[in-house]
Amino acid sequence: MKQKVVVVTGGAQGIGRGIVEKFLKEGWKVVIWEVDDEAGREMKEQLNSTDFKYLLCNVSHEAAVRAAVQKTISLFGRIDVLVNNAAVAINKPISQLSLEEWQHVLDINLNGPFLCSKHCADELGKNKGAIINLCSTRAFQSEPNTEAYSASKGGVYALTHSLAMSLGPDVRVNSISPGWIDVSAMKKKSAANQEELTPEDHQQHPAGRVGKVEDIANMAYFLAQPENSFITGQDFVVDGGMTRKMIYA
Repeated sequence: MKQKVVVVTGGAQGIGRGIVEKFLKEGWKVVIWEVDDEAGREMKEQLNSTDFKYLLCNVSHEAAVRAAVQKTISLFGRIDVLVNNAAVAINKPISQLSLEEWQHVLDINLNGPFLCSKHCADELGKNKGAIINLCSTRAFQSEPNTEAYSASKGGVYALTHSLAMSLGPDVRVNSISPGWIDVSAMKKKSAANQEELTPEDHQQHPAGRVGKVEDIANMAYFLAQPENSFITGQDFVVDGGMTRKMIYA
């Protein structure tokens, strides 16, 4: 049986990197489509694996996505799973948020998954594959000044169940909505800075701790497995129970 191939967008840092490392550990070939060249090159050097490839790609540019699909197939011969992880946030009061900033967030966070899914769909269908979208608990609840990010993730939530209807039964499509995941150390060297978490940070979570990238990576790997083929069109909240917690001041 041929070694399976997963594409992870924005896979050089944060949750994306955790997903990359999980799939590599499980014996998959992994390609990241990454816009941060510094982070991509650094990760390629650190991993030093023939099962890993880095492609420079801005997922909001259709021509770049189309080229990345073809390059991935030429490198590894197939695509079995697409993880739409790449995302940005610009959080500021709505009176100060420009239309250009709003559009930039939607271009990456929502147009990106649309374009990557569109151009991977045929290959994924041929291989009875899966799409895993990174949504967010901010699609369902918010802090102030997060309009662009929250709206984009609400779009990802809806895009997920829509794609599941359109691409099934050949392609399964699900999303993961992380809560607070500590990614402070999972960044390129110039940006990595382990955040000091307090006991209060951990204790406010019903699970007793802040999330780790492994929590999301394990869910992504679960959803990629063919034995879980009856799961599609769903969103999985991985937040230590916070969205179920009633909070009274």
